[in-house]
Amino acid sequence: MADSRRAAADAVTLKREFNKILTEILSYGGGSKDHGETGVLMKAIDEANRIINSLREVEPETNILYPPAPEKVDVPKEFKCTLSKKIMIEPVIIASGQTYEKRFIQEWLKHQRTCPKSNQVLSHLSFTPNLLVDDLITQWCLVNKFERPKSSEDIVTELFTDGIDSLLQRISSPSSVADQAQAAEELRRQTKRFANVRTFFVSELHDSITRLLTPLSVVDLNLDLQENLITTLFNLSIVEKNKTVIAENPLVIPLLTKSLKQGTAKTRRNSAATLLSLSAIDSNRLIIGNSETLKALIGLIGEGGLFTTEAASAVFNICTVSENREKAISSGLIPVLTNKIKEGSSVAELLSLLALVSTHNRGVKEMNDLGLINDLLSILRKPSCPVTHENAVVIVFNMCDRNRDRSGRLSVLSEEENQHGTFTKLAKQGSDRAVRKAEAILKWLKRHGTGKAPQRG
Repeated sequence: MADSRRAAADAVTLKREFNKILTEILSYGGGSKDHGETGVLMKAIDEANRIINSLREVEPETNILYPPAPEKVDVPKEFKCTLSKKIMIEPVIIASGQTYEKRFIQEWLKHQRTCPKSNQVLSHLSFTPNLLVDDLITQWCLVNKFERPKSSEDIVTELFTDGIDSLLQRISSPSSVADQAQAAEELRRQTKRFANVRTFFVSELHDSITRLLTPLSVVDLNLDLQENLITTLFNLSIVEKNKTVIAENPLVIPLLTKSLKQGTAKTRRNSAATLLSLSAIDSNRLIIGNSETLKALIGLIGEGGLFTTEAASAVFNICTVSENREKAISSGLIPVLTNKIKEGSSVAELLSLLALVSTHNRGVKEMNDLGLINDLLSILRKPSCPVTHENAVVIVFNMCDRNRDRSGRLSVLSEEENQHGTFTKLAKQGSDRAVRKAEAILKWLKRHGTGKAPQRG
């Protein structure tokens, strides 16, 4: 009995000594050391190993398989990954010298080139096993009878999603305006940086889109809050499987439409970018087309500048649904596009959209009334990319094909061909589609008696 008590006392003493030497070792960290520090560190590790061996002698029932601890023990913070918040299974060192759980830092480095702890930009993205820390964790688990988790290849799904629901709660039910603004800004950053946050937000959080956008529909317009929430919505819309869920939420399209008209320049541009992202899905094009959104997007195109590309591309996607073309033309699309093309602004993007809607009879009449034909012929004469020439000749073809006064229009095209050989050149040098349209125009001119027959080069 006395021997048993003495052994227990010896075990307690040895564990106390081990924890003391462990603290000394951890104070050196796990990175590279100079020669003197390395010598001291190795001596400390040797002492820790000696204590382990002594403990095994006085407490032989100590199991190297780490049975569950009978009492709760506090894991040293140095043994926990700052990303996973758990004891490390495979500790590795990254370029900054910091140590992390392998699975978690691998996921982090897919999205960032910085150290999570120091925010230092990393010189490289490789990492090496931290054998020292791994050995120390093994020894600590042995001494404290702590069951260290086994290695796992499971995909890290919890990384970066911690606290996202809390941020959403602070936005939808704020304790103060300042706290709401801070949470909205942080959520914008998180959804931009991390792909799994974007997926988690929509698929795992209850009613997340409504909770995100409700503040924009119930409070006076706060421009910074609006910008952060709309930008967050854009970040979420990048994920393919989020697009339908977002577009079908009844708050989304009205609030995006509102934000196209008012807000910061970034808010308005990101509203257009979000609609462009959502309109990649066929079913969403009907939802967006059945709103006032087309008119607001066309207004952005008319303003030009930063908004043009996103707004024009969104309208293009929406108008691939034929029934939306009438709505776009009724909303003033043709005069806006024509004026911008005459100004020489974003010609390539706008010609693509104009070619799409040039099959519409009302659209063609408006183009003719606005004298667009002369601008198109001017574009065709000048060197340009094949796509620009292709779209221009498609519009010219449709303006002639759908014009009741085809003979009058052919006279204009005949003069162009006789003076510049525009369509003959295009029939020889254009894209396949441009060649087909140019050849058709040349045949019209020949039948009309004013042009040359098409000749293949």
